Amino acid sequence: MPANMDLVPDSERTGLIGALPQGWRPYAALMRLDRPIGTWLLYWPCAAGLALGGVNGRWDLFAWFLIGAFAMRSAGCAYNDIVDRDLDARVERTRNRPLASGRVSLKAAWTLTIALCLVGFVVLLQLPRIAAYVALASLFLVAAYPFMKRITWWPQAWLGLVFSWGALVGFAATGEADLARAGLLLWGGCVFWVIGYDTIYAIQDIEDDALVGVKSSARALGRKARSGVTILYFLALTLWGFALFTIKPNFLAPLALLPVAFHLAYQAVRIDPVDGAGALGLFRSNRWTGLLLALACASVGLSRVL
Repeated sequence: MPANMDLVPDSERTGLIGALPQGWRPYAALMRLDRPIGTWLLYWPCAAGLALGGVNGRWDLFAWFLIGAFAMRSAGCAYNDIVDRDLDARVERTRNRPLASGRVSLKAAWTLTIALCLVGFVVLLQLPRIAAYVALASLFLVAAYPFMKRITWWPQAWLGLVFSWGALVGFAATGEADLARAGLLLWGGCVFWVIGYDTIYAIQDIEDDALVGVKSSARALGRKARSGVTILYFLALTLWGFALFTIKPNFLAPLALLPVAFHLAYQAVRIDPVDGAGALGLFRSNRWTGLLLALACASVGLSRVL
């Protein structure tokens, strides 16, 4: 079997999977160890929520959230592949995934998923009680997500609810119940951000998705994808601006989002809804969007408590 069978075509070839023993490689691919972007996209809303709430002395949670993001993103990828194994086998970009290609058994995939969820449970135990309850409330959303592409033209909206949930968990961990509106606004902005960047990601799969009947926002928007993503990013920035203003009622506070706005504008103008060749690179650049958002939240949230 060729070595590149252990990596899906859109992977970041960091050499990590290739350095692992042969028997481990399919499981590493199932967890997307070669694609860290998903972990970062799950982590930054958590970090932003914690920073916006002022941290409240729980600096250790930045590390715990990173561990949790890695474990739960990896578990989510494995679970998604379990549900989508038949569809993946029919799509060019995903047909070599471990379950679709038969290199990992269904039982082994479930075992790995459960083990990763146990790591997530350890992280859950480190959270303040209210934050742990908020985190647990997302389980239904997570479990239902892989089925959304069969039901709605906007599965990216459901993913937005899931991947943004960390903003609520991070903010809840600070105990700022009287400022809960700020956490909700941050979460709402992240929802629109996720829909936008996942629409960009879906552009590369439009043809294959059409062949197998998979729905997506990229297919729904078609040639209007650039305009659609621009509107989604504008809504994200608007809600984030209100979140910062809620924490610090000063009209200068939302200006902390200027670097985020410039980065999202750069993405929007470069979207090509016809040729998906650059879509993956634009999607991956959102790791920097998340970092810039977390820094903006820290600049406002920490200035209120210091």
